[in-house]
Amino acid sequence: MRRAVALIGLFGIVGAGLSLAVLPTSKTVAAPSDQRTFLIPASDGYGVADCISSKSECGKIVADAWCEAQGFAKASSFGVASREDFTGSLSKAQAATPAAAPEQPLAITCGG
Repeated sequence: MRRAVALIGLFGIVGAGLSLAVLPTSKTVAAPSDQRTFLIPASDGYGVADCISSKSECGKIVADAWCEAQGFAKASSFGVASREDFTGSLSKAQAATPAAAPEQPLAITCGG
């Protein structure tokens, strides 16, 4: 009886292995070829601001990883966001007080 159960288990394992070998492998599907820019607070708590703002090799790695997590193939550009990217995101009361000026966010453009 034990041999029969072991034999059935062995056939099950072999059958599962063959079915996995026959199935096509699936790739990660990237987003369409359009580009999208993400604004990330410089004080996000992960400490990636130094890498991204200096445009060093670690910045490229972090930016590519961010884009892959968002469903894009890779980062086309990254760095400190320009004022045009986020102007108007503050209320007039916040913008009027210089003490409340936030850190300039980081920008990662994903695509292609």
